[in-house]
Amino acid sequence: MRLRSALLAGALLALSAVAASAAAPLLPGLGPDDRRVPVDGTAAPWRSLAKVQTGIGGRCTGALIGARRVLTAAHCLFNPRTQRFLPASSLHVLFGYERGEFIEHSLVAEVIHADAYDPLRPREEYAADWAILVLAADAPPQAPPLVVAEAAPAPGTAVVLGGYSQDKAQIITADTACMVLGTDRTTKGPVLIHDCNGTRGTSGSPLLALKEGEWQVVGIAVAGSTDRLTLNFAVPASAFAAALR
Repeated sequence: MRLRSALLAGALLALSAVAASAAAPLLPGLGPDDRRVPVDGTAAPWRSLAKVQTGIGGRCTGALIGARRVLTAAHCLFNPRTQRFLPASSLHVLFGYERGEFIEHSLVAEVIHADAYDPLRPREEYAADWAILVLAADAPPQAPPLVVAEAAPAPGTAVVLGGYSQDKAQIITADTACMVLGTDRTTKGPVLIHDCNGTRGTSGSPLLALKEGEWQVVGIAVAGSTDRLTLNFAVPASAFAAALR
């Protein structure tokens, strides 16, 4: 399945969670067999995840990649009403969140995102859909930073994906039995194709691979398919490597 044909067919949806509407929301990215299971939010690598909330009711997942840096998806930070990105002051990062309790509420001092990303054309911009939240203070010690991979994962690489899904927003659920299927090229750069189950709310969740006993971020979940095949999409770590340096 080529990414371009999927986009033209309207088969993909961004995975950010928004305030509930009267109609039941469509939950993309799960396919016919939902493999998500609850995981221990105090254990590696899940302890490095955070719940990202906005002042307009948006909810996504983020991953700590530095003492004051949280990785997430850029589309989570866009206000469709004003057609602008939300200011840093309206963003909130909750570490150790579970059932309304959390270890620390961190404020955001600055937001870094790709200049190439156009939030008004989200379905054509997945390859640039990343953002880094610069925290106002160091993250709590209970949440150690994750390592960001330098090379793109090869097809067949075993990965895991977990986050605060819209339908299970009070806990972290994860698919721990999935893999990278390949890479597609777009005008904005490469996009990873994977078969991990993840739905709305998991935008910004790290796609993680275990290498030599260490969990590494190989991508960021940004979109899910609405067909019966679980073909979901992530921004590869190479897309934001320069910003980290």
